[in-house]
Amino acid sequence: MKLISTNIKGLCIVEPDVHGDNRGFFLESYSSLKFKEIGIDQVFVQDNHSLSAEAGVLRGLHYQLKPKAQTKLVRVASGAIYDVAVDIRTNSATFGQWVGVILSEANKRQLLVPQGFAHGFCTLVANTQVLYKVDEYYSPEHDRGILWSDPALGIDWPTSYPILSDKDQRHPLLKDAETNF
Repeated sequence: MKLISTNIKGLCIVEPDVHGDNRGFFLESYSSLKFKEIGIDQVFVQDNHSLSAEAGVLRGLHYQLKPKAQTKLVRVASGAIYDVAVDIRTNSATFGQWVGVILSEANKRQLLVPQGFAHGFCTLVANTQVLYKVDEYYSPEHDRGILWSDPALGIDWPTSYPILSDKDQRHPLLKDAETNF
């Protein structure tokens, strides 16, 4: 298992060891022992699974406030996404900066999104299934978001006309969002 740093401290890509042959492949998508060996000592409490039927579905940018903030470990079982994490830690030197990576069934990469980041993704192909672990349970009263198209962020999404939920169309800009990180 390999840990790849990004230009934002704490946000990293995890590459599992993939063992393949003529039958297919095998990998350990999560092993607490192997994660500890690469410096990730997270206790995950819930697994989430989403299916997006069309390319261009954009989900996000989501986060939960403290004390119910979540670290996420995101991966793609089928299809592909452009996965984005935005630093919303107000005292961080990289506040408001973002990283975008492609996660796919082909590259088998995962993105570790720490607490203090808003997270979202856009599907690149139809019938994409995204799975992610979280270290805190979902809490509707702590659930918040930032508008996907906030011009101050300048996220280079792979579509200009995403398919959005009503909720994701109404999130505030980062400058108006409630944060406590």
